[in-house]
Amino acid sequence: MDSELKEEIPVHEEFVLCSGAETQVLKCGPWTDFFYDQSVKRPKLLIFIIPDSNAQEIKDIYGLNGQIEHKLAFLRTHVPKDMKLVLIGHSIGSYFTLQMLKRVPDLPVIRAYLLCPTIERMSESPNGRIATPLLCWFRYVLYATGYLLFKPCPEKIKSFIIKRGLQVMNLENEFSPLNLLEPFCLANVAYLGGQEMMEVVKRDDEAIKEHLCKLTFYYSTIDSWCPKEYYEDIKKDFPEGDIRLCEKNIPHAFNIHFNQEMADMIVDSLKDVLSKM
Repeated sequence: MDSELKEEIPVHEEFVLCSGAETQVLKCGPWTDFFYDQSVKRPKLLIFIIPDSNAQEIKDIYGLNGQIEHKLAFLRTHVPKDMKLVLIGHSIGSYFTLQMLKRVPDLPVIRAYLLCPTIERMSESPNGRIATPLLCWFRYVLYATGYLLFKPCPEKIKSFIIKRGLQVMNLENEFSPLNLLEPFCLANVAYLGGQEMMEVVKRDDEAIKEHLCKLTFYYSTIDSWCPKEYYEDIKKDFPEGDIRLCEKNIPHAFNIHFNQEMADMIVDSLKDVLSKM
C-alpha cells in the first residue's frame, strides 16, 4: 500500500468550454479522448469528482440549478454513454450528485460517494446560521467590498496574499489560485452560497430511496455544516443504507489536511465494489 501511495500520478490541467462557461478540468492518471479512442486500452471506468463550489447555454449557470446542469452537460459532451461512472461529491457537490442521479436516472453510475454531504437544512446548521445573513442579506455589501479592495489590487499583491495564506495553513498548491481574489469569482461564490442557504432545506428522500443501493454517505463528527444529528436522522430513516460516521475526527474541509485519509477510505471501499462486478 505504501508503494502505491508514493507512486507519482500524472495530473493534467485543462480548460474546456461547457454550457457557455470556461470550465477547469483536472485529469488524474492516464487520460485519453474517450470518444475517439476505441482501443482495448481505453479506460472502462471514469471517476468523476464534484467538489464544493466552483453544449447549450444554461440559464443562470452560476446558480444551484445551473451548476447541476453544468455537470450533466460535461458528461454528455465529453464522456461516452456506455462509460461506467463513479461519482464523488463533497459538501454541496453531494447535493449536485444526488440531483444528477434524480434527473438522469439511467446514468451508468456504479457508485456515488457523498462526503460531508450538505443535502439538507443548510441554513439551520451552525455554520449556516452565520453564513445565511451574510450571503442572503448582505451579499451586495460583500460584492462592493470585494470590488473596491481587489479590483485595483496589483497581481503581485494578490499573489502574495494567497501564498501567505497557504503558508499559514501549511498548504501546497500545484495550480495558481489567483482568481480566488477576482471580484467576479467572489461574487459567483457568494451568489451560489446564498442559493444553497435558501434552497437546500428538505432532504430528498425520494431520490435517496431510488438510488440507495449505489450511495455511500460519509459524515464527520466535527462538521458545522452537517452536524452529527443529520447523520443520526438519515441513519434512522434509511437503516439499510451505507451511511457511515467518521471515527477519525476528519473535518468538513478534509481536502486541506486530511485528503490522504479520505482518499484511502474511498479506495478501500471502491476496491470492494469493483471486486463484486
